[in-house]
Amino acid sequence: MGEARTLLDGRGLLESPRWHGDRLYVSDWSAGEVLAVDLSGRAEVVARVASLPLCVAWLPDDRLVIVSSADGLLLRREPDGGLVTHADLGQPGWNDIVADGRGNAYVNRPGFDPTAGQAPRPGHVFLATPDGSARQVAEDIAFPNGMAVTPDNATLIVADSYRGHLVAFDIDADGGLSRRRVWAELPGGVPDGICLDAENAVWYADVPHRRCVRVAEGGQVLRTVELDRGGFACALGGPDGTTLFIVAAAWQGMTEPEPVTPGSGRVLTVRVDVPGAGWP
Repeated sequence: MGEARTLLDGRGLLESPRWHGDRLYVSDWSAGEVLAVDLSGRAEVVARVASLPLCVAWLPDDRLVIVSSADGLLLRREPDGGLVTHADLGQPGWNDIVADGRGNAYVNRPGFDPTAGQAPRPGHVFLATPDGSARQVAEDIAFPNGMAVTPDNATLIVADSYRGHLVAFDIDADGGLSRRRVWAELPGGVPDGICLDAENAVWYADVPHRRCVRVAEGGQVLRTVELDRGGFACALGGPDGTTLFIVAAAWQGMTEPEPVTPGSGRVLTVRVDVPGAGWP
């Protein structure tokens, strides 16, 4: 792997890395656990939710929200560690989430169940507002995956894994989405979890190609980090924002009883030149 160092090893399907405070928060989908990992690699379980997928985001008031996919709920972790319903999404099957600086949470779902081998159908993005209401704000994303919001709360970027591109939307005053456009074509790429940096570039993780790639708007490749296993998602953080955290595991397939080889899940770190920006 060269430049990547291992921070945490021996886990399952790791996803949804989020730097908050002085720790990295990451979900182990195989175990149904949300972990907080410090920079020495010490991990603490901060929530347990039996959900696959199991993605998280931080609200601007420092509360953690967790997607309970099968229940169709967005849960919120309270200061005492308890979980309460933040929003009812109305149906099961949810995937990734990002919260912006105004307290809006964007949650997406594919239009089919890939674990059951169903035929692909385009998916959607929903908005959960701070008052707990939820509504659809985007459609026709072949397989919606990672999402990011720019620092000015003006743009949402969504990874469409099946179409191999990043799609962007303007965020309206009420949290709705408009002016859809392709932010970057990624020829041959399969973007999964993403994050933004201060130069308005996107890092995306790619499972089948075992890499994490930094691209500019329009698609120019700026840097590639090669991995020895599938890269599921990435996040920028650390004390100065210039540590790229990558969650990776040995991929076996969505219809397999174990989507990744048990124990192959790792958190990797790479030093980068440009710090993170926006959300997550």
